[in-house]
Amino acid sequence: MTLLLAACAAVCATAQTAAAIKQCVNEVLQSNGMAHASVSVEVYNISKRKPVYSHQPNLSLIPGSLGKIFTTAIGFEQLGSNFRFKTTLAYDGYIDHAGTLHGNLYVIGGGDPMLGSYRFKQTAPDTLFATWTAVLKGRGIHHIDGRIYYYTGIFDNHPLHDTWAWGDVGNYYGAGAYGLNFHENMFTVRFNAGKKTGYPATVAQIEPKELNVRGYNEVTTAQEGSGDQVVIYGDPANTVRRYCGTVPIGKKNFAVRGAMPSPPRSCAEVFADYLRTHDVHVTNNVAECSTLPEKLTTLMDYYSNTYYVIAQYTNQTSNNIYAESIFKYLGYQAYKKGSFANGSKCINQYFKNNGLNAGGVNIVDGCGLSRNNLVTTNFVCRFLTHVQGRPIYDDFSKSMAKVKESGTARNMLKDLPGGIDVRLKSGTLNNVKAYAGYVTNEQGEVLCFCIISNNHTCSNAEIQSKMEKILRPIALYKSTNK
Repeated sequence: MTLLLAACAAVCATAQTAAAIKQCVNEVLQSNGMAHASVSVEVYNISKRKPVYSHQPNLSLIPGSLGKIFTTAIGFEQLGSNFRFKTTLAYDGYIDHAGTLHGNLYVIGGGDPMLGSYRFKQTAPDTLFATWTAVLKGRGIHHIDGRIYYYTGIFDNHPLHDTWAWGDVGNYYGAGAYGLNFHENMFTVRFNAGKKTGYPATVAQIEPKELNVRGYNEVTTAQEGSGDQVVIYGDPANTVRRYCGTVPIGKKNFAVRGAMPSPPRSCAEVFADYLRTHDVHVTNNVAECSTLPEKLTTLMDYYSNTYYVIAQYTNQTSNNIYAESIFKYLGYQAYKKGSFANGSKCINQYFKNNGLNAGGVNIVDGCGLSRNNLVTTNFVCRFLTHVQGRPIYDDFSKSMAKVKESGTARNMLKDLPGGIDVRLKSGTLNNVKAYAGYVTNEQGEVLCFCIISNNHTCSNAEIQSKMEKILRPIALYKSTNK
């Protein structure tokens, strides 16, 4: 730590004034790696309806995953906490007395980001497909003399935004959202490290094991403790993936997550394999259905967990797939087709309808992966102030990370007095670090804040430490009677 930052930490240890926030900001601005950075800070006392502190609050900066606050908050407004995504299982044709479906089975996607997710037992692939299989058998179906069709038409066929980086889109966090998602649109590659550094690492396993993926492995072995340095490259519509980078020496079954090839097709194929191993024969290969038949018989409507749960996972794990599914569904609900353009249009219309002047703001995706997203800290605080006055505030604020219960900003804020509650969302990209959220201070006042740094040249760990030093006096702030 530099002498300047050490001095800042000492001042901020007991600081409770706007002057202390200003001093910490100034110390950070003069520290290593910040000479060419663009930094903006805004703190607003919602309870008192007055500003606390500002530093370049009208700069348009890249927010990274901080942009999820717009997606999730507007999702609470437009969808509601109890909303559930729906996936429909249906068929055409007829079922004869021998249990043969003379027709096709249809898996009709509804944008559910949790379909086949590993996070809950009830959404895991085996549980999901066991439920669907039981429904088929309950209708007497033991043979499908046709195909399993998958339908994704609720969203458009562009899962990735044009501005997402090629180095992101083959990895799990850049998988995009589809009308029919599956297993959070990701798969896992497990590597066994070589015996020495520099030796090739081998692929031990792919999960789900039924997945159709061809991997070209260039991963080697690095020193102990080097962590996951693997980057996966690949087109979402292609089954080929290239694995590059390193895994630590001594590791077996080292898990790395990648973007699943065509999640809708993968869902249908893995389901077909499950049926075949559970006494339901499927004659033909799966296929995509671009237009649904006019006459279909519904077997079941399968519902996701509630939006409240999905929003919590979106914000607290910064899950891009969940965020994009919400974003596109908002576009679908408003404009009859889920797309980046319609999701953006829906977000901007919300700003306009609620009198939120969005000058300097540009929202192009729901998760913040695009560097074309721009916000100002002033706008973020005005948005958070607006939300605090809405009925959704309690659910929305609880969807954000609670500092004392999460790893976010934990080092600087773990010893806050018991009466202080900090809820926040972070954002991180290369040369981007951001925080925004709410503080309920010891006086019971509610404040909102936003801190963004772009184009710093220090490491991720260093910029996080600097931002957390600014967060501390914000959390400890007390207003005066003046």
